[in-house]
Amino acid sequence: MNWTEIKLTVPQKDTDAAAAIANMTVPYGIYIEDYSDLEREAEEIAHINLIDEELIGRDRSVSVIHIYISEEDNAAEALEFLKERFSAAGIAVSLAAEGVNDSDWNENWKKYFHASEIGKRLAIVPSWERYENKGGRTVLHIDPGAAFGTGTHATTSLCLEMLEDYVKPDTEMLDIGCGSGILAIASVLLGAGRAVGVDIDAQSVKTARENAEINGASGKTEFIVGDLAERVSGKYSLVCANIVADVVIRLLDSAEKYMEDGAVLIVSGIIDIREGDVLSAAERAGFEAADRRVRDNWCAFALRRKTDA
Repeated sequence: MNWTEIKLTVPQKDTDAAAAIANMTVPYGIYIEDYSDLEREAEEIAHINLIDEELIGRDRSVSVIHIYISEEDNAAEALEFLKERFSAAGIAVSLAAEGVNDSDWNENWKKYFHASEIGKRLAIVPSWERYENKGGRTVLHIDPGAAFGTGTHATTSLCLEMLEDYVKPDTEMLDIGCGSGILAIASVLLGAGRAVGVDIDAQSVKTARENAEINGASGKTEFIVGDLAERVSGKYSLVCANIVADVVIRLLDSAEKYMEDGAVLIVSGIIDIREGDVLSAAERAGFEAADRRVRDNWCAFALRRKTDA
């Protein structure tokens, strides 16, 4: 398949707001080049202090956001949408677009996706990279392919950290908008008895199944293509939705149908300016926040029904 790669160059201070707009154009994610804190991240995440000279020379004042539009979608329409939204948000942006094929797309992921340690117990490691597990962490090998979910974005890492606290040995987990399958697979590796992921994008589900196999989690995971209401049944003790604020708000009215008594609903993908909207909708739907976490202007919540102990 051929793709159009759209590159958005924005001031570094506007990275989070720009990423939120960019995420509206695609279901399978974006990646961001941001070298503003290169030295600290190299030390804390990669545990190295020797950095390639080419990286050190990158412009620290801007970020570059990469979006991929498939040939089945309308790249020109996406470009017009982005121009309009960035103008309305008052964000200065330089846009460029060029054609790439599948192999180029996958190689671009490999340039910017490296091993990262999440929370106290997890390490997310690309399938093509070696990782020295000095801390005895639970290692999740992931190949995002054309699906969103590497664990490096704040929205996903917040969910993964919450999973460490809420997954129990008897947990049955539902991942809504599963993308690469990272949350469902992490749940199983953390001890859940079973995890089900659902996504409307067939490529994402294919990638999720492949990632489950890589991690030896195929026997405890199931990934389904289609709409949540049409394809998923049963009740779960833990439900996750790492999507966007508007979809989370729509989900809140129907989420209870998939939740056991005492179940936890983890929601993420919420930019901080939409926090109030999501919490108000959660309250109207009968939920309250048992846990709130914030990183890089993104929010995640663990919600419980108000009647639950």
